[in-house]
Amino acid sequence: MPRSSNATSIIRPDLGIAVMEYVESPEQGLIGTQVMPIMPVDLESAGFNVIPKKVLMKIYDTKRASRGNYNRSDWDYEEGFYRCKENGWEELIDDKERARLERMNPGLADFIATKRAMNIILKGQEKRISDKVFNATNFTPHAVAVEWSEYATATPIVNVRTGKKAFRAQCGRLPDALIINWSTFENLKGCDEIRDLLKYTYPGLDINKMTSVELARLFDLPQVLVGGAVYDSAAKNVTSTITDVWSGEYAALVKIASDRQDITSPGIGWTFLWNEDSPENPVVEQYRAEGNRSDVFRVRHDTDEYLLKSVDEDGNTVSNIAAACCYLMSNITK
Repeated sequence: MPRSSNATSIIRPDLGIAVMEYVESPEQGLIGTQVMPIMPVDLESAGFNVIPKKVLMKIYDTKRASRGNYNRSDWDYEEGFYRCKENGWEELIDDKERARLERMNPGLADFIATKRAMNIILKGQEKRISDKVFNATNFTPHAVAVEWSEYATATPIVNVRTGKKAFRAQCGRLPDALIINWSTFENLKGCDEIRDLLKYTYPGLDINKMTSVELARLFDLPQVLVGGAVYDSAAKNVTSTITDVWSGEYAALVKIASDRQDITSPGIGWTFLWNEDSPENPVVEQYRAEGNRSDVFRVRHDTDEYLLKSVDEDGNTVSNIAAACCYLMSNITK
């Protein structure tokens, strides 16, 4: 096994791959890094080029007179600044625990410990992203007139159509996706407006088996991303309160940055991953804690979930690209 920067631990890419297949399954409902894709970087923190918002959609005079010069760009890049921070979690497997777990299934203990740590790390990342996107401080909320949980009178198709027009006016492009949570997705299955259109678009389809792909077609969007992750929001030693990571109060139309070769392409944001210290998102390590008679499984990453913008020397926003790439709707559910 390859060793990490710590000589006492080894990197376990085999466990990372095996557990990631479980964590990334649709049942887990993690969509954060689809909204803000991974951008590997060589430095823990650095500035990067941002094209000024004011030049993204200009029409330029491209005519050239005989023997004259061609017109050319006269603008300068602005600068964004990311700073990756480390998040990690460790799970122990005691020698006695291992013996009990692996009587019938060798390797099960490693998988269980890594799965739990991986779930904690990635759900934390999901929460950081959702808190930035479904945020009435970062983006202007546009309240829909009727909540989408009011099946008879809700107009989600009209609301999304209105949002797309506003999105195009602020971004110059159409959105790549609609973000909703699982409860909102279930509510949409009950809306009369959705059910009526579904009869003609997918005749014979059981409404209860409608997928996000079919919903995206109804909304005339490339995709609908359904955030299904939940967490226990209760304090320690208090009865559990199961809460959606992505709030049911909001839905968002977004433009997703998709070209890793061009960091200046517009989008709501990037998840910067410092790949010198965590080459994967996240990396899995194992080491021995003899004092506990345990094997320790550590899952960690160094990231900055960054809403795309440029800043001046004092950290003040100059071009808020993210704001142009997100149309936030509120009052979605009670």
